[in-house]
Amino acid sequence: MALIEVLSDALLDALVDQVFREMALPEGEDWRAGLRTRSVSERLALRRHPWAIGLVESRTAPGPITLAHQDHVIGYLRERGFAARASAQVLAFLDAYVYGFVRQELALPADPAPVVETARDHGGPSPYPNLEALVTEVIDAGYDFADEFDVGLDLLLDGIAALRG
Repeated sequence: MALIEVLSDALLDALVDQVFREMALPEGEDWRAGLRTRSVSERLALRRHPWAIGLVESRTAPGPITLAHQDHVIGYLRERGFAARASAQVLAFLDAYVYGFVRQELALPADPAPVVETARDHGGPSPYPNLEALVTEVIDAGYDFADEFDVGLDLLLDGIAALRG
């Protein structure tokens, strides 16, 4: 392997470590509160660094900060009654949810008006009646996708409770 490849890999791994350094570790006896804190912090770190999701997912040799973070989360879960497999599942499910939510959040148009107008601008019976109803009943009422993070996180944490031994 050429020196430049080694240096490139080291730099990319260091960037991932920096993102993990910014994520809060779960703490406290209440596992739900601890995982919520970590998930919210993870979301904020990934929003600050939109390039990070793809990079984190592409690295095959995590750095020491990333490994220490993952080790802490797994230990935290194990100490609160989650088996080894359940701990791995919880970590995977939470990361998939947070990464996916942030990807959608970053991809949404800053101005939803063109989408809304397309759903409404048809000059007759709507070819998209369900989309039009959603726009009328939800979007017009002040919907903000960012507010849905906590709703989804609560649903996920409710499901995670079933994994706890």
